[in-house]
Amino acid sequence: MNGSPSSAFGNIPTVVKNLLIINGLFFLATLALPQLTEIFGAYYYDSPKFRLWQIVTHMFMHGNFMHIFFNMFALWMFGTAIERVWGPKRFLNYYLITGFGAFLLHYAIVAYQAHELIAQLGPDAVERVKTEGLKMWGEGYNYGASSLADLNAIYYIPVVGASGAVFGLLLAFGMMFPNTQLMMLFFPVPIKAKYFVMIYGAIELFSGISNQPGDNVAHFAHLGGMLFGFILIKYWQKNDMNYRQY
Repeated sequence: MNGSPSSAFGNIPTVVKNLLIINGLFFLATLALPQLTEIFGAYYYDSPKFRLWQIVTHMFMHGNFMHIFFNMFALWMFGTAIERVWGPKRFLNYYLITGFGAFLLHYAIVAYQAHELIAQLGPDAVERVKTEGLKMWGEGYNYGASSLADLNAIYYIPVVGASGAVFGLLLAFGMMFPNTQLMMLFFPVPIKAKYFVMIYGAIELFSGISNQPGDNVAHFAHLGGMLFGFILIKYWQKNDMNYRQY
């Protein structure tokens, strides 16, 4: 039957479909083995828990069901149209590069924050955090001093999620299909894709700069995905005569 779930899933382009499957498998594995987050989530480069593969694997990890649901919904919604235009190879390259760009910008901001904290606390604070901070974090508590607590969080809170790459896809969709009407859940009025991207980007920039207490969203990672996506698309437009604009 054409309307069956298997038929609908079969109509999803190859790379999008495989990304959905891989993310789903990682999420199920994490439910069974929560410690996988410490292995595959991305840590600050100077953290004792940082491993090189985390630059890629963090894109397939998610914190909870709503996190993966909205990321995968966006991957399906925007990625399907984009892959059908670009083809699987270019789409996958774009997805991974924007995910890496998200990681890069996020940890560039984090490195600046860490530098400011170390300048305030002194280099001995780093060694203190490295030797005792992880044990404290694992036992569910942190330093009382806010600066040491902030530094400890930088070293031992991993970043997870496909959001950086997904925001890259959102940017690409807005550039390729600027006049397509979208409907936002929290604002049930049709809005053109180009304006949707601008509004979402502005919200992320404001949220990242304001840095509200208790906000555990990596806003600059989202902006990194959009920034690298914009640069990559402009590069293709300039250097690839076969690049198709819509």
